Amino acid sequence: MPAELDALVVLETLREVPATAEPLEDWPGVEDPAELQAQIADWLTQYANAGTRKTYAYALGLPTAWVDALMGLEASDTAVGERRPPAGRVGVLHQLAWFRWCAGRGMDPRAATGADVKAWLHQLDAAGAEKRTRQRMLSTLSAFYGHLTEAGVVPANPAALNRARLGLGSTARDASPTIRLTAGQLRALLDAAAQLPNRTRHKELYARRAVAVVGLLTLGLRVSELVGLDRDSLVLSGGEPMLRVLGKGGLHREVYLTDLAATALTDYLSERDRATDAATPALRGRTSANRAPMIATKDGTRCSRFDVNALLRRIAVQAGPALAEVADRIHPHALRHAYVTIALEQDARIQHVQADVGHATIATTQYYDRGRRTRDTTAADLVAAAIQAAGEPASTERPNQAADPMGHSGDTPASRGY
Repeated sequence: MPAELDALVVLETLREVPATAEPLEDWPGVEDPAELQAQIADWLTQYANAGTRKTYAYALGLPTAWVDALMGLEASDTAVGERRPPAGRVGVLHQLAWFRWCAGRGMDPRAATGADVKAWLHQLDAAGAEKRTRQRMLSTLSAFYGHLTEAGVVPANPAALNRARLGLGSTARDASPTIRLTAGQLRALLDAAAQLPNRTRHKELYARRAVAVVGLLTLGLRVSELVGLDRDSLVLSGGEPMLRVLGKGGLHREVYLTDLAATALTDYLSERDRATDAATPALRGRTSANRAPMIATKDGTRCSRFDVNALLRRIAVQAGPALAEVADRIHPHALRHAYVTIALEQDARIQHVQADVGHATIATTQYYDRGRRTRDTTAADLVAAAIQAAGEPASTERPNQAADPMGHSGDTPASRGY
């Protein structure tokens, strides 16, 4: 093993610290590892969203278990909402995460210059990192050094570079690499999820969970938002069942449940309670059942984004010809992207769509619109209707007659097809 790679082992030892954020005694090129880690911790802990903390840490080369420890969480704590990728999934860019790159050169990250950052970006490019990957990694680095600059740790932000000259500028003309799914393809995903092969005695539970995952993603949720949902994220507001979702920046938003998503969720939770001999949690109060993850693994722990990604790929393959050409490129963000495009195709107001998915580009409008939102000011039902129309004839019943995942009376799941 090359000496520079052997030096990186010290960062990997953080994987062995699941319970307490104990400082490292050594870090290649850093005379005071404990101080550096304290500065990193000070930056990461200002983010309320666990997904944000872990995304930033992963991009920089820090194990997520260490980030959990900063917040006093066990790696298996269901409140975390994320688990590490399965062992062995080390990508080609693994050693080019910023802290590993610096450690491999025996350089203290706080001594980095703009030239160092540019050299790192060029190496990422040479290793095959896509433009959006480099943009994201540079943004993460800039956020970190912006914090160190404000704290007086470094004199200037070395990642504050001219992105246009580096070919990393963002323009409205940049085409999104995300595949564009049609309403018919979303319908095919739902149908395939309901028929997902499974030879265990929990076949029905797994199929209903698969439908619930796809159904919830048709609401335009981010995968981090989906896996972070608890059962008590389901609330009543204005007489309507909806999800209280924790999005980027630690901001909550209310996401209306469609007929499609409500029925899928009801069926899954009912089967899960039956399979585990658990009583349906009460609507009021914060019981341990209410704080349980909305979407769970077979042992009741929280699903991770990796679980959801793998599940969607399986469903896409099962969907057959409808998704044959894109099955290997299906991921949660593709469904979020589909929500926006289908909603706009159905002539939904763009302000409503942006509020639905939690985009921050019209923050002021969103702030004033949030307080007076009703069923008529969400694009959710338009998207659900388009998906339904792509399969069976659309139901003539009103959306609020959907099966109620909160336990209220309503029509039967069978009448909805899920």
